Amino acid sequence: MVEHGKPATLLLIDCQKGFDHPKWGERNNPEFINNITAVIKYWREKKMPIIHIRHASTEVGSPLAPHDPGYDYYDWAEPIDGEIEVIKQVNSGFIGTQLKDILHRNEVVDLVICGLTTNHCVSTTVRMAGNFGFNVELIGDACATFPRKSIQGVDYSADLIHDSALASLHGEFCTVVETTAIINGQ
Repeated sequence: MVEHGKPATLLLIDCQKGFDHPKWGERNNPEFINNITAVIKYWREKKMPIIHIRHASTEVGSPLAPHDPGYDYYDWAEPIDGEIEVIKQVNSGFIGTQLKDILHRNEVVDLVICGLTTNHCVSTTVRMAGNFGFNVELIGDACATFPRKSIQGVDYSADLIHDSALASLHGEFCTVVETTAIINGQ
């Protein structure tokens, strides 16, 4: 875990029930929930800061729209006392939110990020965090995504989308790590 005098802040991206909706297809990474819950447990035991980022979709019919049951956090991702919530309406946790101000006000330098989906909101938030000068570790096996179709109609598996998103981010905007490395302090 990256540390520069202060504990790293964990950003949990879009851990919402709407991602169980069948419209997305089959999620990759069957160990996603085990890994991300282990990270959350570790952060809470160490009393390190957690920021929950929730997507409030403005798209008609979105399972992530406010007042839709899919807007709710997964039970395992519900914020507890002292944990900050940031609500966004676009892919990046930084656009149209107070996230950057919150991080600067708390003198945060190091971020650890995980959540849903690897190639959309996770990727966009990681890219902006890196561009804003934060030191970012992305827990690749505590993220997941869904299959996509190319503009030519080619089906790409969720694993391929996930792996290529991580490969595009690693070494450029963040360092991709695994859950065990974070929890074991490697």
